[in-house]
Amino acid sequence: MTAPRTLTRPSAAVSRRAHLLHTEAPGAVLLVRLSVGAVFVCEGLLKFVRPGELGAGRFDRAGLPVPGFLGYVDGTLEVVCGLLLLAGLLTRLAAAPMIVNMTGALLVTKVPILWGGAPLFTDMAGWWDFAHAARTDLALLCGSAFLLAVGAGPWSVDARLSRHTMLEAATRP
Repeated sequence: MTAPRTLTRPSAAVSRRAHLLHTEAPGAVLLVRLSVGAVFVCEGLLKFVRPGELGAGRFDRAGLPVPGFLGYVDGTLEVVCGLLLLAGLLTRLAAAPMIVNMTGALLVTKVPILWGGAPLFTDMAGWWDFAHAARTDLALLCGSAFLLAVGAGPWSVDARLSRHTMLEAATRP
């Protein structure tokens, strides 16, 4: 006869993993995940397909150091994180670098529009031009922050892994 299993306190590693994957977000979060993830994947791929216009060339025109390197790193991060968001896998972890990415894009390329003299938008100046040029970056920033806060939702790999992790922690001898 074996001893009955008792509930034990989960290990620190299981607890961290459970927190990273846990989500109580409604199913509708899938729409945010799919739209944000799809835009990141497309924009990341475009940095490789059109490097002069949207990758290294754009980074160079914006005045960033080592534009060739940064263009490919940014493109790779956008594709990888976008795919993770689409799958709902490690959603919070994937959203965090995209928040940094969009904040950087806004600060480097869009905020200078407010006072004129933005290297990528020489014909734009003022609030309305900024609002127009920054709309996609702001939407992606908000969408990424939302996903960081609420997680992937019930229709995701994270939710499936979270259920498995919680079961594992609850039945550990």
